[in-house]
Amino acid sequence: MNSVPSNAQVNHIDTIRPDAPTLAAYGDYDIGVRTLTLVDPSRADVLNTQPGAATAIYDRSLTVEVWYPSQLAKGQSRGGEYHAITRNPGITATLAGQAVRDAAPDTTKGAFPLIVISHGYPGNRYLLIHLGENLASKGFVVVSIDHADSTYDDQQAFSSTLYNRPLDQRFVIASMAALSTDADSFLDGMLDANNTGIVGYSMGGYGLVNNLGGGYSDTVLPSSIGPPNELLAQHATSNPEYRDNLDSRIKAGFAIAPWGMERGFWSELDLAGIKIPTFYLAGDADTVSGYENGVRAIYKAAVNSDRYLLTYKNAGHNAGAPYPVPREILDSATGEGADHYTDPVWDNVRMNNVMDHFATAYFTYHLKGDSSMLEFLDVHPDGAEATYSVKDGVPNEAHNYWPGFEEGSAVGFKLEKLERGQR
Repeated sequence: MNSVPSNAQVNHIDTIRPDAPTLAAYGDYDIGVRTLTLVDPSRADVLNTQPGAATAIYDRSLTVEVWYPSQLAKGQSRGGEYHAITRNPGITATLAGQAVRDAAPDTTKGAFPLIVISHGYPGNRYLLIHLGENLASKGFVVVSIDHADSTYDDQQAFSSTLYNRPLDQRFVIASMAALSTDADSFLDGMLDANNTGIVGYSMGGYGLVNNLGGGYSDTVLPSSIGPPNELLAQHATSNPEYRDNLDSRIKAGFAIAPWGMERGFWSELDLAGIKIPTFYLAGDADTVSGYENGVRAIYKAAVNSDRYLLTYKNAGHNAGAPYPVPREILDSATGEGADHYTDPVWDNVRMNNVMDHFATAYFTYHLKGDSSMLEFLDVHPDGAEATYSVKDGVPNEAHNYWPGFEEGSAVGFKLEKLERGQR
């Protein structure tokens, strides 16, 4: 990443609005970024496996973007650009952020917790770029995946995504763990993979729920949209080997509009298998993943885990996750692809800022053990009903407004909490 050209200024992914909650601001660490290719040499090849035939095997290649705390050279300043293929694959957008390409890693603070970001279908590793940079600036190593067969420019049959998504997430954790002990890698000693969080959006959330312990229901195994020969049984609750294949290094999940509940991928019994703390985020007008019978139903059924549900009132499927629609799409002849990034009600930057605030609090608490973050999480359930009562800068006894939020700025949100055993 070099200095940001003027034509990239319109696509800043690091904008913090004046009304953003406190933890949305970037942290104290400078940020480096690098692109890696990871190859799994023994993956089932869903697209080339024929019904009734032996499972084809192939090398599955995943491109990932890695953000990490860095030490900039003397005179070097934050800032650079990304060139990202968009939802309209014929358009590449120039995005401006704060990370510096190939910056030296900061090895003075010990190993940082690992966070994996998993996009939707379709998407790519840049879709949640605002979160990747933001968390890296706060002392996390963040890796965002280009899921093969599921990106804007290589989108293939949905069956591949259904099968591969949980495996991709676990493979990337294992690969990053290996690089953390590789003397030839810039990540040597940089990350603590035993302390991992996963952020999953839409189909990324579908894979995440499975990796948290929510095995898929047997009823979806023969589905016409699924992989051949019921390969999805590998991820099913009924598979005696399913739970043994989960990664115990995952300590927290952040599931944004996880897809699949309305399509029967989980029963309440399946979701009771989740024991890992999870933060769910959704818009209550989501028509893709569903809300009452979708994301909220997952949240309520995961009874053996501690969990939160942040609801953006009147928001759709794009709540929180995508960076703002690129200017290159808006300036195109048709504007094709713009709705992939936007919400009819909410401003993207506002949504991003709020999500980054809560992701910061959640992962800092669960992956770093900072209990002061609970102040930002255990709040009045409905921001519109919370009371802002401050005189001369000092809250009085009636004050129960959301910490970090300006007066009136929490009215569009609900943040509910259920502890293990609660329904």
